[in-house]
Amino acid sequence: QEILEKYRALFKVQWEGVIGHMCAPSQAEWEQLLTSCSAFLFYGMERFMSHVLLNWLVAMNIPKCRLVILLDLVRSQQSYQRIANADVHKSCPRIALERPTETAMLLSLTGVGSVVAPQWYTSLEENAGRLESLFENLLRFGRTTGQTIHVLQK
Repeated sequence: QEILEKYRALFKVQWEGVIGHMCAPSQAEWEQLLTSCSAFLFYGMERFMSHVLLNWLVAMNIPKCRLVILLDLVRSQQSYQRIANADVHKSCPRIALERPTETAMLLSLTGVGSVVAPQWYTSLEENAGRLESLFENLLRFGRTTGQTIHVLQK
């Protein structure tokens, strides 16, 4: 929330979405957010694809969304228990489609222009630092997505 407030003045268009942990978005809310945005940010626990229905996502056409930033792959005891319980009901190939590379490929196939995502588990604090750096470089300095990722890699 602090980071969003800090950079709010630099957003060129309206910011809309779901913030906080009061409730999880429904599939209809995920669809509405992804199909109506030019950039999408997910900052949450576990794998992004564990929150959306695979069949629903692959059927989508979202070419207006030029950038998806996934700051996921954060694990807590509670999130691990939730994901473990959900994974029991999934096949191994289905779980494999939730990995970072596969998620990026699926999002690309739906029309998303660029996907920024971690490839291994991390902490909320590390993702907060990444978000700060992303906003600083994309919004304050006006760098391209590629230039920003290059800065993050250093």
